Amino acid sequence: MSTISLPKQSAMMRRDFIYGVATSSFQIEGARDSRIDCIWDTFCAQPNTIEDGTHGDIACEHVKYWRQDVDMIADLGVDAYRLSVAWGRVMNEDGSVNKAGLQFYIDLVDALHAKNIKVFITLYHWDLPQYLEDKGGWLNRDTAHAFAHYTDIVSKALGEDVYSYATLNEPFCSAFLGYEAGIHAPGKTGKGNGRQAAHNLLLAHGLGMRVLRRNVPKSMCGIVLNFSTAYSASESPEDIAATRMGDEYHNHWYIQPLLEASYPDVINHLEPHERPVIEDGDMDIISEKNDFIGINYYTRAVFKSDGNGWFDQVVPQGDGLTAMGWEIVPDAFTKLLVDLNARYELPPIYITENGAAFDDSEVNGEVPDQPRIDYFNSHLRAVDSAMEQGVDIRGYFAWSLMDNFEWALGYSKRFGIVYVDYDTQKRTLKNSALGYKAMLNHRL
Repeated sequence: MSTISLPKQSAMMRRDFIYGVATSSFQIEGARDSRIDCIWDTFCAQPNTIEDGTHGDIACEHVKYWRQDVDMIADLGVDAYRLSVAWGRVMNEDGSVNKAGLQFYIDLVDALHAKNIKVFITLYHWDLPQYLEDKGGWLNRDTAHAFAHYTDIVSKALGEDVYSYATLNEPFCSAFLGYEAGIHAPGKTGKGNGRQAAHNLLLAHGLGMRVLRRNVPKSMCGIVLNFSTAYSASESPEDIAATRMGDEYHNHWYIQPLLEASYPDVINHLEPHERPVIEDGDMDIISEKNDFIGINYYTRAVFKSDGNGWFDQVVPQGDGLTAMGWEIVPDAFTKLLVDLNARYELPPIYITENGAAFDDSEVNGEVPDQPRIDYFNSHLRAVDSAMEQGVDIRGYFAWSLMDNFEWALGYSKRFGIVYVDYDTQKRTLKNSALGYKAMLNHRL
């Protein structure tokens, strides 16, 4: 088994560089009977939405096994654990607090503190309470204000014991996949829906940041965005123009409003009814100063012209893809980070998700996953290269801690560095987890 390693002289091997693992609530918690329904419960119950016909009712039973999971995290030797709070576990439909649900997170934070593990909280990782969706969900700007109220409750309860709060995880996925492409919950479609949902999500971020500034001024607060580095399918002027539009539509649509209080030029290529309703003062709220931005990266995106002044994304073909059908392109990771740093005045960056799904299996108590080890090695070096080129990166989180419910793909894809037997809930450290642990034990 080859190990995960970096050169000892790398800034990423210093003790002040934060290493962690990450999860999200709906993907691991289970215990549906102790929270209100969310949009993913509803989506999973609909036919032909989840590849293997499963749901998140049980998942990894983290609510039951959380103490064991905390011990496992601590044993890995990581500095930090990134988790999300389930909105519907801490809030009731009438706006009151589910005290037992909130206590679960209080106890979890306390246990992580006792192990000297920094806590990175994500307040929204896609599991919108269904009753809010019934009122329009992220197409209704009132949801942004409901998010601010929820943020107030959670941040007052968990306080500054939480090292970092992120308002949202990947608003692109919530807006585009959920409200525009229809392949994630709640399954709505249309450019207008996607753009309005994105705007209201970013508004929720800004309102949430104002709450966090008031309640937890000593915690580090920001947002987590996902990016797929944009490449053109050819050197033709049409494909290059399409790539620029695809990059703006899928990547810069989310970061440019945060840092420059404006949407990218691609908005002008939309029909009037496809553009979001932007009220006076919205962009000032959205562009509240962030202490950090989390960047999630998995692969690149290749674009070509659709022949009608818009873009199409090219589906990768050939060998060497992950189980998700994604290309493994570490150089695109470096390019992304360097290009963003050149384009914007960035706050400090954390790599909040990076990893790959492969077809893992347990053999005699061992889970050999050399392709994942290779992926981590190449992508850690990509981050190191970006840092050498001046990008201020403060930490790296492997996605994910353990195999889990992979949204529309159910349990058919395994991203974890820990193997989960879903029948017995037995956790087994994959070789990648052992390699990650070994690397962390060799830091300066």
